[in-house]
Amino acid sequence: MLDSARLDQLLEQFSGRTIALLGDLFLDRYLEIDNEIQEDSIETGLEVHHVVRTRNSPGALGTVINNLAALGAQRLIPVTVIGDDGHGYDLIQSLQKLPVDLDHVIQSPGRMTPTYVKPIRQDATGEWQELNRLDLFSRSPLDDDTIHSLAEHLRQVVNEADGLIVLDQMNDPQLGVVNSAIRQLLHELASRQPISMIIDSRRHLHAFDCGILKGNVDEIQAAWATLGGSQEEPTDAVLQLARHTGQLVYCTLGDQGAVIGHPDGECDKLDGEPVEGAVDIVGAGDSATSGFFLSLLSSATPAEAAEVGNLVASITVTQLGTTGTATPEQLRQKFEAHH
Repeated sequence: MLDSARLDQLLEQFSGRTIALLGDLFLDRYLEIDNEIQEDSIETGLEVHHVVRTRNSPGALGTVINNLAALGAQRLIPVTVIGDDGHGYDLIQSLQKLPVDLDHVIQSPGRMTPTYVKPIRQDATGEWQELNRLDLFSRSPLDDDTIHSLAEHLRQVVNEADGLIVLDQMNDPQLGVVNSAIRQLLHELASRQPISMIIDSRRHLHAFDCGILKGNVDEIQAAWATLGGSQEEPTDAVLQLARHTGQLVYCTLGDQGAVIGHPDGECDKLDGEPVEGAVDIVGAGDSATSGFFLSLLSSATPAEAAEVGNLVASITVTQLGTTGTATPEQLRQKFEAHH
């Protein structure tokens, strides 16, 4: 278990890390609606929602970038494809405020920049509530030339970084940046040279055979079932998947903590961190990934890294109406308050 001195030792090493990131980079566009303005459309008779403020933030892979930056990582190198459009312009503007190397962000005129438009408004208690989200992204696979360019960028950055985070956001296995060709390339790169890599995929964890696999309970159980395993308890599925891949498997359990499965059958179980008040779990898994992986790269054991991941997520979920982040100082304060 961590103590304050060990936590400080890990946090101090975060600032020296260069991390490459591969995956689907979105723009999160928040539209703040004022409930006090009541008006109907003259043309349709429908209620008008008056947006009084917009906020832009990198989303999906960008959520991981936000968290790594807040935790103090020195240099972040995303490898991705976005559109050459207005959403892409706003996304680049947001990224330029962070320690991000944009040389490997490909802007394709034929693509829509993936965007989550999130209307939000305050409820009677003043808490921000998200309404129906509007999703914008291209519904066709990347063309061959773009995949080739993406592969070349990936080959370059893995030689520059301390580690690689892969985020596979799309439900369709071919629509996103991490398609079958890129998955095969990841396997080839990992077989040629040692790469510290963690892979987070909503629907396709079973398709990866390199790197640390990370998912929540549903994702881990679904991956094991797709590979032919029976429906297992979460811990059993984690261990079975770790044996199958020969890699660590990191499973987040929400407020119950996390489980780390080792290929040799060992298992680390970490309790969740206490959280008070209302919570918003959007992005919690990405924030846990950021704390976990930065800690692993900074000499933490898997159990220590998972404890830091839990700590980060326990802070970000308390930030409502936005995808939260946590700073090293916030981690220290939370740890001192509860340990």
